[in-house]
Amino acid sequence: MAFEIIDPNKNQVPILVSVPHCGTEIPDALRDQYDPEMIASIDDTDWFVDQLYDFVGDLGIKMIKAKYSRWVIDLNRNAESKPLYNDGRVITALCPTTNFNDKNIYLNEGPTQEEINQRISSYYYPYYDQIRLELTKLQKQFKHVLFFDAHSIRQHVPGIRAEKFPDLILGDVDETSADKNIIETATQVLSNTNYSFQHNHPFKGGNLTRTFGQPEKNIHALQLEMAKTVYMNDSETKYDEARAHLVRKDLNQLFESLLATLNQMNQ
Repeated sequence: MAFEIIDPNKNQVPILVSVPHCGTEIPDALRDQYDPEMIASIDDTDWFVDQLYDFVGDLGIKMIKAKYSRWVIDLNRNAESKPLYNDGRVITALCPTTNFNDKNIYLNEGPTQEEINQRISSYYYPYYDQIRLELTKLQKQFKHVLFFDAHSIRQHVPGIRAEKFPDLILGDVDETSADKNIIETATQVLSNTNYSFQHNHPFKGGNLTRTFGQPEKNIHALQLEMAKTVYMNDSETKYDEARAHLVRKDLNQLFESLLATLNQMNQ
């Protein structure tokens, strides 16, 4: 199985949380292709994001999370490798051959197109198909549903931009992937925390948000990008319980507010 489903601890509500970049596994059949030093500690991983969000089950929210590393295949990229941004930033490929700092991760040139197609079939489409199934099941119970894509990133990635990232970045594809009431709810909560916050800049939502955000069909999508120092230590190597506790309170408030908005829309 290319992913794991975590069922809620109470009656399900109309939100699905996705964590596509927390996976750390490399399939045994592929492991020998990679530089062993690089995969000893896989960079570009959204470390512990699934742990950070594990409270959502108590709210009735189901979670889907990736099993394999984004270095196998990046679930938040376009399947045809069409770039999501055109502003000169480093954009790693669907099946990356380098990390964000342009260091090679393979011992060879990386996967052939045939190998990439196999990974799309084995790991990429199953994740999308499962999300589509979960949202379809939710819509049988609720008219309006929300897909929430959870991410984290190093506070500073020079290949993307010279400045440090803000703590929290809400993406909704320039306010097209969700109803304005949902967007207003999210921005109001996130802009009133003790964290720095930006909206649609420098990230407006990846391929998952762009694929599943179809407000005209009552399927809404948001992406939340978070600097790793918000919930990890300063070196971004370990989960920091105290920091995580603080941001989890804000995330809990965010989901409760989003649920209240969805409940109003579903009346």
